[in-house]
Amino acid sequence: MKLSRALAGVAALIAAGLATSARAQTYDPAYPVCLQIYQGYVDYYFECRYRTMAQCYASASGRAAQCVVNPYYGKTDAKRGKRQKQPASY
Repeated sequence: MKLSRALAGVAALIAAGLATSARAQTYDPAYPVCLQIYQGYVDYYFECRYRTMAQCYASASGRAAQCVVNPYYGKTDAKRGKRQKQPASY
């Protein structure tokens, strides 16, 4: 009984030690391409400020980074920050 409690305690300490602070992901809906920049094995962030993949590739060159399509591009009105109405699907 004591051994299982000790193991549970050790497991909890390990899990707490591995946890990292989460940074809010910011996708700018005004740009169609984002650069995903890796700072560690599971630590990365996005820079969404590219109009073309070619621009993004130039910035990613020689870095631990990759270019991705912005999943939020065009889904909001970037000037007002409001969602655009989508046509109803029946």
